[in-house]
Formats: sequence, C-alpha cells, structure tokens
Amino acid sequence: MDSNSTVYANEHTQQLLDAQAHICNHIFYFLNSMAVKCAIELGIPDAIQKHGKPVTLNELATALDIHPTRAPSLNRLMRLLVHSRFFSKEKLANGEVVFGLTINSQLLLRNHPLSLADFAIFVLNPITVNPANHISSWFRNDTVSPFHSCHGRNIWQQAETMTEYSECLNQAMASDSRFVARLLTSSNECKSLFKGIKSLVDVGGGDGTMAKTIAEAYPGLKCVVLDLPYVVEGLQGNGLNVEYIGGNMFEAIPPAQVVLLKSILHDWSDDQCIQILQRCKEAIPSSDQGGKVIIIDIVVDENSARNEHSNAQILFDMEMMSLTNGGKERSEEEWKKIFVNAGFGCDYKVLDVLGPRSVIEICPL
Repeated sequence: MDSNSTVYANEHTQQLLDAQAHICNHIFYFLNSMAVKCAIELGIPDAIQKHGKPVTLNELATALDIHPTRAPSLNRLMRLLVHSRFFSKEKLANGEVVFGLTINSQLLLRNHPLSLADFAIFVLNPITVNPANHISSWFRNDTVSPFHSCHGRNIWQQAETMTEYSECLNQAMASDSRFVARLLTSSNECKSLFKGIKSLVDVGGGDGTMAKTIAEAYPGLKCVVLDLPYVVEGLQGNGLNVEYIGGNMFEAIPPAQVVLLKSILHDWSDDQCIQILQRCKEAIPSSDQGGKVIIIDIVVDENSARNEHSNAQILFDMEMMSLTNGGKERSEEEWKKIFVNAGFGCDYKVLDVLGPRSVIEICPL
C-alpha cells in the first residue's frame, strides 16, 4: 500500500469498515431469501402454530424431524430468521429460549387465508432466480431477456412446457390474488370501484381466485376469467357466477362493463401495454355506461422516502427486468403516457391502498 493509501485508510477507517459491511450485507443478502425458502419448505411457521405457543429449539427440531446432528445448525438458521423479523425470540424465567411467530411468518403459514408461501416459493424457485445471473451479459447482447438467456425461452413458454413450473407459477399467482382480492373487497376506499357493476372480465386471471373473491363479495356481478387455453382448461366456477374463457388478450377481450388487469401490464413493454389497453377499450362500453379498466400494479414513486414499500417497488422492477422482455414497474408519468397513447386520455384515478402496489381506474374518452 502506498503512503497516500495509508493516509486515506487512517483518516477514514470507520467509513471503510462501514462500506465493507455494506458490501457484505448485499453480496450475502441472497441468504436471507434462501433462509425464508428453507423455513417454508421445512414448515417452521406451521410447526410453531401447531405447537400452540412459542417453542424451544429442541421442540422445534423434533416437530420438524430434524436430523440429530443438525440441531446446532437449526439454531443458526433461526438466529438469521429472528434477525430478519420472521420470528420472535424470548428467554423464559427458567432460562429456556423459545421462538414464536410474527406477522411476517404468519403470512407464510400454509393454512393462513392470506398466505404468501406459494408466492415466495415461486419467486425463489431456481428457474425464476437463475436468470438474475444473466443480467450483466444481457446488457451487452441482443437476447430478449435474462430469462431467455438462461433458459432459451420466455417465462410463459417455460410454464407451458414444464408442468411442475406451471403449477408453481399458478399457485403463486393464486396466492397473490387471494391476498390482494381480500384487501380490495374489504377496503372502504375501493368499494366504489365495483358499485353498480354488472359484468367484469379478469384478464390473465389464472385459476380465477381473484374473480371468485370478487363474485363472493358482489353476488350480482358476473365475472369472466380470460387466460391462455392451457391455463383455464377444465376449470369450473364452483357454483359462483364465474366463467372461464381461453384466449389471447392481444387479440380480443370478451365484452364486459369492466376489465380488470391485476399484475398484468408490468409483464409487458410500453407498446404491448398500449395494445392490451386498446383491446380493453374495444371490450367495454362508454364511461357514462360504467365502462372502465381497473389496473392493479405498482406506481413507482422515485421521490418517496426509503421504506419497505419503496424498496419492494425497486426490487419488483429488477425482477421484471430479469424475467420479461420489456416489462417494468412504471411511474405515474409513464403510466399516463401509455393511457393517452391507448386512447384513454388523462381521465384516471390512482388509489394507494395496496402497499407497494396501487389501484388505477381509467375510463374511455
């Protein structure tokens, strides 16, 4: 080390150490994700819930059928999961240490009505994760996406040709839809969205989880789920006012008073979003007859203070970069440009009621 470097190191030791810790935290951050995946796969949240109260490490190891030699390693896993606020840790009067659930781990319970366990498992599936290793090479070549660089096809083709991955994807989307739909239909701010509506088509609605929840909340509302034929094949409404139609949203959307696009447009480029919205515009009546499109997606606020929600928005955007060809999370100005180019003008409303995501209501001119 030369003399100048030595002087710099002496004068900025704490900054250097902080920078080193910052780098370590980020390069090892994937282990936080893998620890969450491990907790779900082992069933740690479910074991603690079944126990009925916080558990000791030995009780947890027994409940999970952990190999006898792995108990010390289980303690290390729990230390990380406690640090990342997925579990609580408490020392009892008798000196025993017990682990309990937090609201974060409650949402990973398999029997929780709003469980996000399947969503987490899909996001952390190697097929979904590995494309991130191709982002740097993607910046220097003409491959359509890092996902395509990794797997030689896009994510939808991968799902169509791999039954297990397709099921993982569908379960993840159903998990997310249950979470969003329950909050959407119980929110006072969102009740006006569905008031007086007689028909709705959920575009890209998968197994109909979203549509079924809306149909339950609004019995007079007829819901149609549009998705690719292989996705909706054999699905039934189970007595609810829900119908399934196989089709392509780029070609035509069944006529309805309202079109719902939940987590759809962020998968596609601006030009493709315009094309989808044009098909929506063709499917709905005029605004004075209640025609509108409801979009559930992120509206990025680049000026917001750094918090859980803004961090999630930025990470979602990187996920879209990794998995899709042109998909992205958009700012309000970017959304407005798409709406205008699709023929909807500037008549829209943004409701910030879903954490990182928003509900956007647009009406035809």
